[in-house]
Amino acid sequence: MQTDEKTEKDTGTPRLSTAHSRELGEELRRIRHRAAMSSGSVAEALGWSLGKLSKLETGTRGTSPWEIGTLIGKLGADKPTRDRILIISSELDTGSFLRPHNGIPDTLVALTLHEQAARTITAYEPLAIPALAQTEDYAYALTGDRDLAKARVIRREIQRRRAAGADTVLYTHEAALRMMTGGPEVMRDQLLHLTLMCGWPHITPRVIPMTAQPHAALQSSAALLTFAAPTKPLAYTETDAATVFHDHPSAVARYQAKMRHLAALALSAAKSHDVIARWADSYDRKSR
Repeated sequence: MQTDEKTEKDTGTPRLSTAHSRELGEELRRIRHRAAMSSGSVAEALGWSLGKLSKLETGTRGTSPWEIGTLIGKLGADKPTRDRILIISSELDTGSFLRPHNGIPDTLVALTLHEQAARTITAYEPLAIPALAQTEDYAYALTGDRDLAKARVIRREIQRRRAAGADTVLYTHEAALRMMTGGPEVMRDQLLHLTLMCGWPHITPRVIPMTAQPHAALQSSAALLTFAAPTKPLAYTETDAATVFHDHPSAVARYQAKMRHLAALALSAAKSHDVIARWADSYDRKSR
Protein backbone atom coordinates (compact mmCIF):
# COMPACT_ATOMS: atom_id res chain seq x y z
CA MET A 1 0.00 0.00 0.00
CA GLN A 2 1.50 3.31 -1.02
CA THR A 3 1.81 5.92 1.71
CA ASP A 4 -0.15 9.17 1.67
CA GLU A 5 1.49 10.67 4.76
CA LYS A 6 2.89 13.70 2.89
CA THR A 7 -0.50 14.50 1.39
CA GLU A 8 -2.17 14.33 4.80
CA LYS A 9 0.43 16.58 6.43
CA ASP A 10 0.32 19.10 3.58
CA THR A 11 -3.46 19.42 3.34
CA GLY A 12 -4.69 18.30 6.74
CA THR A 13 -7.32 16.26 4.88
CA PRO A 14 -7.44 12.49 5.37
CA ARG A 15 -7.62 10.50 2.15
CA LEU A 16 -10.71 8.62 1.12
CA SER A 17 -10.45 4.94 1.92
CA THR A 18 -10.48 2.24 -0.75
CA ALA A 19 -11.59 -1.38 -0.59
CA HIS A 20 -7.92 -2.37 -0.44
CA SER A 21 -7.01 0.02 2.39
CA ARG A 22 -10.13 -0.91 4.39
CA GLU A 23 -9.28 -4.59 4.05
CA LEU A 24 -5.76 -3.96 5.37
CA GLY A 25 -7.12 -1.83 8.22
CA GLU A 26 -9.62 -4.51 9.21
CA GLU A 27 -6.90 -7.17 9.19
CA LEU A 28 -4.84 -5.00 11.56
CA ARG A 29 -7.82 -4.26 13.81
CA ARG A 30 -8.65 -7.97 14.09
CA ILE A 31 -5.15 -9.02 15.13
CA ARG A 32 -5.07 -6.21 17.70
CA HIS A 33 -8.35 -7.48 19.14
CA ARG A 34 -7.04 -11.05 19.16
CA ALA A 35 -4.01 -9.78 21.08
CA ALA A 36 -6.42 -8.11 23.58
CA MET A 37 -4.50 -4.82 23.29
CA SER A 38 -6.15 -1.41 23.32
CA SER A 39 -5.44 1.01 20.51
CA GLY A 40 -4.03 3.44 23.06
CA SER A 41 -1.50 0.97 24.46
CA VAL A 42 -0.38 -0.10 20.98
CA ALA A 43 0.05 3.49 19.79
CA GLU A 44 2.02 4.38 22.92
CA ALA A 45 4.29 1.33 22.58
CA LEU A 46 5.10 2.27 18.98
CA GLY A 47 5.46 5.99 19.62
CA TRP A 48 2.54 6.70 17.28
CA SER A 49 -0.36 9.05 17.79
CA LEU A 50 -3.68 7.39 18.52
CA GLY A 51 -5.06 9.11 15.41
CA LYS A 52 -2.43 7.48 13.21
CA LEU A 53 -3.37 3.99 14.37
CA SER A 54 -7.08 4.73 14.19
CA LYS A 55 -6.85 6.02 10.61
CA LEU A 56 -4.72 3.06 9.61
CA GLU A 57 -7.34 0.64 10.98
CA THR A 58 -10.15 2.43 9.13
CA GLY A 59 -8.20 2.61 5.89
CA THR A 60 -8.07 6.41 5.73
CA ARG A 61 -4.30 6.72 5.82
CA GLY A 62 -1.34 4.81 4.52
CA THR A 63 2.03 3.90 5.93
CA SER A 64 5.09 1.92 4.89
CA PRO A 65 5.32 -1.88 4.85
CA TRP A 66 8.13 -1.51 7.38
CA GLU A 67 5.81 0.21 9.86
CA ILE A 68 3.14 -2.41 9.17
CA GLY A 69 5.70 -5.09 9.98
CA THR A 70 6.61 -3.31 13.21
CA LEU A 71 2.95 -3.09 14.19
CA ILE A 72 2.08 -6.73 13.54
CA GLY A 73 5.27 -7.79 15.31
CA LYS A 74 4.19 -5.82 18.37
CA LEU A 75 0.78 -7.51 18.19
CA GLY A 76 2.33 -10.98 18.10
CA ALA A 77 0.63 -12.14 14.90
CA ASP A 78 1.44 -15.68 13.77
CA LYS A 79 3.52 -16.24 10.64
CA PRO A 80 0.65 -16.98 8.19
CA THR A 81 -1.12 -13.80 9.35
CA ARG A 82 2.10 -11.76 9.15
CA ASP A 83 2.81 -13.03 5.65
CA ARG A 84 -0.74 -12.33 4.44
CA ILE A 85 -0.79 -8.79 5.82
CA LEU A 86 2.67 -7.93 4.51
CA ILE A 87 1.63 -9.06 1.03
CA ILE A 88 -1.47 -6.85 1.20
CA SER A 89 0.50 -3.86 2.50
CA SER A 90 3.08 -4.20 -0.28
CA GLU A 91 0.52 -4.30 -3.12
CA LEU A 92 -0.12 -1.29 -5.30
CA ASP A 93 -3.68 -0.07 -4.77
CA THR A 94 -4.86 -0.19 -8.38
CA GLY A 95 -8.59 -0.55 -7.78
CA SER A 96 -8.57 -4.30 -8.37
CA PHE A 97 -7.17 -7.11 -6.22
CA LEU A 98 -7.38 -10.88 -6.01
CA ARG A 99 -7.72 -12.93 -2.82
CA PRO A 100 -7.17 -16.72 -2.77
CA HIS A 101 -9.84 -18.30 -0.59
CA ASN A 102 -8.75 -21.92 -0.09
CA GLY A 103 -12.22 -23.12 -0.98
CA ILE A 104 -14.11 -21.00 1.58
CA PRO A 105 -14.66 -17.54 0.06
CA ASP A 106 -17.36 -16.66 2.61
CA THR A 107 -14.79 -15.84 5.31
CA LEU A 108 -12.56 -13.50 3.28
CA VAL A 109 -11.99 -10.29 5.23
CA ALA A 110 -12.57 -8.14 2.15
CA LEU A 111 -15.95 -9.82 1.61
CA THR A 112 -17.31 -9.93 5.16
CA LEU A 113 -16.15 -6.40 5.99
CA HIS A 114 -17.82 -4.82 2.98
CA GLU A 115 -20.91 -6.99 2.94
CA GLN A 116 -21.71 -5.98 6.52
CA ALA A 117 -21.24 -2.28 5.68
CA ALA A 118 -23.17 -2.28 2.40
CA ARG A 119 -26.34 -0.28 1.86
CA THR A 120 -27.30 -2.35 -1.19
CA ILE A 121 -26.21 -5.78 -2.43
CA THR A 122 -27.01 -7.12 -5.88
CA ALA A 123 -25.84 -10.63 -6.77
CA TYR A 124 -26.34 -13.02 -9.67
CA GLU A 125 -25.75 -16.73 -10.15
CA PRO A 126 -26.47 -18.49 -13.46
CA LEU A 127 -26.42 -22.12 -12.30
CA ALA A 128 -26.88 -21.99 -8.52
CA ILE A 129 -28.97 -20.32 -5.86
CA PRO A 130 -27.05 -17.18 -4.77
CA ALA A 131 -24.83 -17.72 -1.74
CA LEU A 132 -26.80 -15.36 0.51
CA ALA A 133 -29.90 -17.50 0.01
CA GLN A 134 -28.45 -21.00 0.29
CA THR A 135 -29.48 -23.50 2.95
CA GLU A 136 -26.74 -25.51 4.61
CA ASP A 137 -27.77 -28.78 2.94
CA TYR A 138 -27.91 -27.15 -0.49
CA ALA A 139 -24.52 -25.51 -0.01
CA TYR A 140 -23.05 -28.84 1.08
CA ALA A 141 -24.59 -30.68 -1.87
CA LEU A 142 -23.27 -27.98 -4.20
CA THR A 143 -19.72 -27.86 -2.81
CA GLY A 144 -19.13 -31.10 -0.89
CA ASP A 145 -17.60 -29.02 1.89
CA ARG A 146 -19.42 -28.96 5.24
CA ASP A 147 -17.22 -26.19 6.66
CA LEU A 148 -18.01 -23.98 3.69
CA ALA A 149 -21.72 -24.77 4.02
CA LYS A 150 -21.72 -23.76 7.70
CA ALA A 151 -19.74 -20.58 6.95
CA ARG A 152 -22.24 -19.67 4.23
CA VAL A 153 -25.19 -19.99 6.60
CA ILE A 154 -23.42 -17.87 9.23
CA ARG A 155 -22.73 -15.23 6.58
CA ARG A 156 -26.37 -15.27 5.48
CA GLU A 157 -27.67 -14.96 9.04
CA ILE A 158 -25.33 -12.09 9.91
CA GLN A 159 -26.66 -10.21 6.92
CA ARG A 160 -30.30 -11.02 7.76
CA ARG A 161 -29.96 -9.85 11.36
CA ARG A 162 -28.35 -6.51 10.62
CA ALA A 163 -30.37 -3.78 12.31
CA ALA A 164 -30.36 -1.77 9.10
CA GLY A 165 -30.00 -4.56 6.58
CA ALA A 166 -28.75 -3.91 3.07
CA ASP A 167 -31.41 -3.74 0.38
CA THR A 168 -30.56 -6.98 -1.39
CA VAL A 169 -31.58 -8.24 -4.83
CA LEU A 170 -30.64 -11.84 -5.61
CA TYR A 171 -30.88 -12.83 -9.26
CA THR A 172 -30.80 -16.49 -10.22
CA HIS A 173 -31.46 -18.15 -13.54
CA GLU A 174 -34.36 -20.57 -13.72
CA ALA A 175 -31.82 -23.16 -14.84
CA ALA A 176 -30.57 -23.24 -11.23
CA LEU A 177 -34.10 -24.08 -10.04
CA ARG A 178 -34.28 -26.94 -12.54
CA MET A 179 -30.92 -28.48 -11.58
CA MET A 180 -31.53 -31.13 -8.91
CA THR A 181 -28.67 -30.36 -6.55
CA GLY A 182 -28.54 -32.94 -3.74
CA GLY A 183 -31.83 -34.61 -4.57
CA PRO A 184 -35.51 -33.61 -4.40
CA GLU A 185 -35.60 -33.14 -0.60
CA VAL A 186 -32.65 -30.75 -0.63
CA MET A 187 -34.14 -28.81 -3.54
CA ARG A 188 -37.58 -28.71 -1.93
CA ASP A 189 -36.18 -27.28 1.31
CA GLN A 190 -33.94 -24.84 -0.56
CA LEU A 191 -36.75 -23.48 -2.70
CA LEU A 192 -39.15 -23.30 0.23
CA HIS A 193 -36.51 -21.26 2.02
CA LEU A 194 -36.13 -19.02 -1.03
CA THR A 195 -39.91 -18.63 -1.14
CA LEU A 196 -39.90 -17.50 2.49
CA MET A 197 -37.13 -15.01 1.72
CA CYS A 198 -39.45 -13.34 -0.78
CA GLY A 199 -41.34 -12.05 2.27
CA TRP A 200 -38.31 -10.88 4.25
CA PRO A 201 -37.68 -7.15 4.52
CA HIS A 202 -34.84 -5.76 2.39
CA ILE A 203 -34.47 -8.97 0.32
CA THR A 204 -35.85 -9.51 -3.19
CA PRO A 205 -35.16 -12.81 -4.98
CA ARG A 206 -35.74 -12.50 -8.75
CA VAL A 207 -35.68 -15.21 -11.39
CA ILE A 208 -34.32 -14.95 -14.93
CA PRO A 209 -36.78 -17.15 -16.86
CA MET A 210 -35.72 -19.85 -19.30
CA THR A 211 -37.47 -17.80 -21.99
CA ALA A 212 -35.16 -14.80 -21.49
CA GLN A 213 -33.22 -13.77 -24.57
CA PRO A 214 -29.53 -14.79 -24.48
CA HIS A 215 -27.29 -11.97 -23.31
CA ALA A 216 -23.67 -11.64 -22.23
CA ALA A 217 -24.87 -10.54 -18.79
CA LEU A 218 -26.18 -14.08 -18.17
CA GLN A 219 -22.85 -15.84 -18.61
CA SER A 220 -21.07 -15.38 -15.29
CA SER A 221 -21.78 -14.75 -11.62
CA ALA A 222 -21.22 -11.32 -10.14
CA ALA A 223 -22.00 -9.13 -7.14
CA LEU A 224 -22.16 -5.37 -6.67
CA LEU A 225 -22.21 -3.56 -3.31
CA THR A 226 -22.92 0.12 -2.68
CA PHE A 227 -22.25 2.15 0.47
CA ALA A 228 -23.01 5.46 2.10
CA ALA A 229 -21.13 8.35 0.48
CA PRO A 230 -18.28 8.93 -0.07
CA THR A 231 -17.37 5.22 -0.17
CA LYS A 232 -17.22 3.94 -3.75
CA PRO A 233 -19.16 0.87 -4.91
CA LEU A 234 -17.39 -2.50 -4.81
CA ALA A 235 -17.85 -5.34 -7.29
CA TYR A 236 -16.54 -8.86 -7.06
CA THR A 237 -16.51 -12.19 -8.88
CA GLU A 238 -15.79 -15.53 -7.26
CA THR A 239 -13.74 -18.18 -9.07
CA ASP A 240 -12.91 -21.70 -7.92
CA ALA A 241 -9.66 -20.61 -6.28
CA ALA A 242 -9.94 -16.88 -5.62
CA THR A 243 -12.25 -13.88 -5.47
CA VAL A 244 -11.48 -10.78 -7.52
CA PHE A 245 -12.55 -7.40 -6.11
CA HIS A 246 -12.91 -4.13 -8.04
CA ASP A 247 -13.62 -0.58 -6.93
CA HIS A 248 -12.03 1.15 -9.91
CA PRO A 249 -14.80 3.21 -11.57
CA SER A 250 -14.37 1.67 -15.03
CA ALA A 251 -14.63 -1.88 -13.67
CA VAL A 252 -17.58 -1.01 -11.45
CA ALA A 253 -19.36 0.55 -14.43
CA ARG A 254 -19.26 -2.81 -16.23
CA TYR A 255 -20.91 -4.51 -13.26
CA GLN A 256 -23.52 -1.76 -13.02
CA ALA A 257 -24.38 -2.27 -16.69
CA LYS A 258 -24.62 -6.03 -16.11
CA MET A 259 -27.06 -5.56 -13.24
CA ARG A 260 -29.22 -3.22 -15.33
CA HIS A 261 -29.45 -5.90 -18.03
CA LEU A 262 -30.37 -8.53 -15.46
CA ALA A 263 -33.09 -6.29 -14.03
CA ALA A 264 -34.57 -5.93 -17.52
CA LEU A 265 -34.49 -9.69 -18.15
CA ALA A 266 -35.77 -10.85 -14.75
CA LEU A 267 -39.34 -11.57 -13.76
CA SER A 268 -40.98 -9.23 -11.28
CA ALA A 269 -40.65 -10.05 -7.58
CA ALA A 270 -44.23 -11.41 -7.50
CA LYS A 271 -43.82 -13.57 -10.60
CA SER A 272 -40.44 -14.79 -9.33
CA HIS A 273 -42.11 -15.89 -6.09
CA ASP A 274 -44.67 -17.88 -8.08
CA VAL A 275 -42.01 -19.62 -10.19
CA ILE A 276 -39.94 -20.52 -7.12
CA ALA A 277 -43.04 -21.82 -5.29
CA ARG A 278 -44.04 -23.90 -8.31
CA TRP A 279 -40.63 -25.57 -8.43
CA ALA A 280 -40.70 -26.14 -4.66
CA ASP A 281 -44.04 -27.91 -5.07
CA SER A 282 -42.65 -30.01 -7.92
CA TYR A 283 -39.71 -31.18 -5.78
CA ASP A 284 -42.05 -31.84 -2.86
CA ARG A 285 -44.07 -34.23 -5.00
CA LYS A 286 -40.88 -35.99 -6.14
CA SER A 287 -39.67 -36.40 -2.56
CA ARG A 288 -42.77 -38.27 -1.37
